[in-house]
Amino acid sequence: MGGTAWYDDAAGPVVRPYALTRGRTHYEGVEFDLVALIVAAGPPEPADDAHALPAAPWAPEPEHDMILELCRTPLSVAEIASDLELPLGVVRVLLGDLLDHSLIQVRRPAPVAQFPSERVLKEVIDGIRAL
Repeated sequence: MGGTAWYDDAAGPVVRPYALTRGRTHYEGVEFDLVALIVAAGPPEPADDAHALPAAPWAPEPEHDMILELCRTPLSVAEIASDLELPLGVVRVLLGDLLDHSLIQVRRPAPVAQFPSERVLKEVIDGIRAL
């Protein structure tokens, strides 16, 4: 392929997914479960501490803004990746950026209940057969 640029006739130049994340391949913080619900949070309140150093400015990418728009109602990580047509790893990195800036809330999935024992299932089946 030599010196030719990646190009898609319909879309124009193709941006590699890692370009959206500035080369990052994973988020260092929490692990975003596929079924975790993400919801946009209000912007963080400014600190009243006069002695605090101002935070470094952060300029969100358009994909960050799209995620915030989508997450006005809770969506799972998998749904966000699907709606944006981005790889899951890229979405997880972008979600990490938003979480670091307190722009989203993550609602963990409820733990799956333990399945009943085989004995309980047999008793249920026997009870149904007795009807």
